[in-house]
Amino acid sequence: MTGEPAKDAILLSIWAITLFVGVVIGYIFAKKSAQSIIRKAEELAKKITDEAERSSVNLQKELEIKAKDQLYNQKSELEKEIKERKLELQRSEKRIIRKEENLDRKIDSLDRKEKNLNRSEKELENKKLNMEKIEGELKERKNQLITELERVAHLSKEEAMQNLIHQIEDEARHEAAKSVRRIEEEAKQTAERKSLEIMSTAIQRFAADHVVETTVSVVDLPNDEMKGRIIGREGRNIRSLELATGVDIIVDDTPEAVIISGFNSIRRRIAQLTLEKLIADGRIHPARIESVVAKVEEEVHNSIREEGEQAVFEVGIDNIHEEEIKLLGRLKYRTSYGQNTLQHSKEVASLAGIMASELGLNEKLVKRAALLHDIGKAVDHEVEGAHAKIGADIARKYNEPEAVIHAILCHHDDDIPISRLETVLIQAADALSAARPGARREILETYVKRLEKLESIADSFTGVGRAYAIQAGREIRILVEHNEISDDGALELSKEIARKIEKELEYPGQIKVTVIRETRAIEYAK
Repeated sequence: MTGEPAKDAILLSIWAITLFVGVVIGYIFAKKSAQSIIRKAEELAKKITDEAERSSVNLQKELEIKAKDQLYNQKSELEKEIKERKLELQRSEKRIIRKEENLDRKIDSLDRKEKNLNRSEKELENKKLNMEKIEGELKERKNQLITELERVAHLSKEEAMQNLIHQIEDEARHEAAKSVRRIEEEAKQTAERKSLEIMSTAIQRFAADHVVETTVSVVDLPNDEMKGRIIGREGRNIRSLELATGVDIIVDDTPEAVIISGFNSIRRRIAQLTLEKLIADGRIHPARIESVVAKVEEEVHNSIREEGEQAVFEVGIDNIHEEEIKLLGRLKYRTSYGQNTLQHSKEVASLAGIMASELGLNEKLVKRAALLHDIGKAVDHEVEGAHAKIGADIARKYNEPEAVIHAILCHHDDDIPISRLETVLIQAADALSAARPGARREILETYVKRLEKLESIADSFTGVGRAYAIQAGREIRILVEHNEISDDGALELSKEIARKIEKELEYPGQIKVTVIRETRAIEYAK
């Protein structure tokens, strides 16, 4: 029993020693672990600190770079602005210097003028004194001459005055005749200037579109598949359409379009409307084509009559025959050098009416003649002869006034004597309407170049003094030196110029070449 407590005491001591050793070992191990953790934490803190320092350095460098870039940009902009302001200041200085120079020149000019004025005033004063002195001397000399004349001529003063009066009357008659001749010349010049003013006033008061017609029309298609339907099986549709309308229909590679070609504008219009109706309807076959063509022809003829009525209404004339109205409407589908004839007739009517009102003539009668002046062109493809004669026959057939018939007949023919003033106005208005740039198939640049070329061709010949292209280039008038070109030479020169124009120049219609030679005899009476 005594041994067991001792054994327990030993065991308890061993357990206590073991526990102590374990506590010591655990303490040591915990201390080492804590030191290791502290060391790692310190290393991590140092690493973080180093990275933070490096980041702060990099960030500082980036901020410095950005600040430098911004400073550089601001400096560049400031330098640019300073440069621009310097340039502006230099320009302003130059302008101010020029103005100062101009002012100096003006001041110098004013000084010179003032000196000249003072000098002129002094000269005038001296001349006035001299004139007064000369006048006194003349009076004295006159009295002496009168006394001497009475002594030599054995005439009294009264008799001498009678002789002098007769002499003065003869001189006055001579001067009166010269004055009458001068007044006649001035009247001619004034009349020519007045006529030009009237024509320019008419042109300014009249405004017209530049209308140019062509010999083709284009019909738009909804798609290219429609071309096949227009042609039809083995081309029967297009053949029926061409046969019914009398035009050529061209189906080529033009996308979504077909071209109608023909010189007869009425037939071309009928074909265009027929195609548009067939395309809109969708039914395209020979029987349908004939039916639509018949309806469109009726519509076009109705529109022709309406166009004629509209033209008569616009011009403001009345009591015109129905057939004349239809013929006027046909002029919408007639062109002359690309100019629409109906539009041209209305222009001529407006221009002639304005000039008639300026001259106090019968404005309605002049407008009537002007509107009908080209009516012969409506049927000149069907009737032989010039359109002026055809138009006069038509006017005579429908009982137009004699003034209208005469104006139609003479508006182009220079060989027929003109007996009415209305005819002259129609000729002038017709020339103005045809001559304005853009009225006919000719752009302004080409028009000016053609006139310049026409004058240069004339100037290239020896002996030509001056050359003028007039009548919108339809006439060239050449003034030659009389001491270099004879009368026979003038005739030969006109032929040579005409041949050179035909060879080197392209132009519509014809050009009249007029060579003028003048001989002047000059002498001075002393």
